[in-house]
Amino acid sequence: MFIALFAIAILVFTAIVMGLWNAILPVVIGVKTITYLQAMGILVLSKILFGGFRGRCGGGPGRHWKNKIEEKMRNMTPEEREKFKDEWRMRCGGRWGMQGHTPAASSNE
Repeated sequence: MFIALFAIAILVFTAIVMGLWNAILPVVIGVKTITYLQAMGILVLSKILFGGFRGRCGGGPGRHWKNKIEEKMRNMTPEEREKFKDEWRMRCGGRWGMQGHTPAASSNE
């Protein structure tokens, strides 16, 4: 049942891509219209370029790094954890790009 639904979803999604392409892009940027098979090829190409072929299980290449950080955080004391978070806030600019902004720094202002 899952395979049939997956095949139907791909066919429908391909038709949507073809319809959107043919309705928008020839008018906006002057490209030619595409066939159904070309739309499917564009979907496969975009999957290769932007999504890769990693499965849902395991979470992909970034999962290993995330597991290491989570394990490191579990083994820290609350003080070490807060110091670690503050260090990364300083390096990465906090949540909204506020360089060096920490709750302790804002209370001194």
